[in-house]
Amino acid sequence: PEATACMQAYFRELSQRFGQQFDPRPVDSDVAAMTPPRGVFLIAGDALGCVGLRSGAEGIVPGMGEVKRLWIAPSARGQGLALRLMAAVEDEARTLGLTRLRLDTSRHLPEAQALYLRHGWAEIAAYNRNPYADHWFEKRL
Repeated sequence: PEATACMQAYFRELSQRFGQQFDPRPVDSDVAAMTPPRGVFLIAGDALGCVGLRSGAEGIVPGMGEVKRLWIAPSARGQGLALRLMAAVEDEARTLGLTRLRLDTSRHLPEAQALYLRHGWAEIAAYNRNPYADHWFEKRL
């Protein structure tokens, strides 16, 4: 239930920021891809934030994972929760034997871009066809 609450809130926020209804691609809605042994989905507190990790997605090769759905509730922002979730998902990736992570984000989420750049992520060429993505990043673990 907490995961569903986080995703619903996140999708509502994306729709507001994008100025159109956010409609995740079916490939990005595969919950099984973000559960062991292929990935994880982490939730902070009482649905205050979340982040997912999956392997086997478009543009993702063996030894690589993709971070998806980093979101923090507006009431919890500015407290370092996003950084703690990202550190936790990187730890989970290492546990799964992954050595590189990728993610994509939208130009409508400049605070996410800044977070990634401050914490060791490098901008790379597009690795997928996500219609909502404008920026792609990678980090070696």
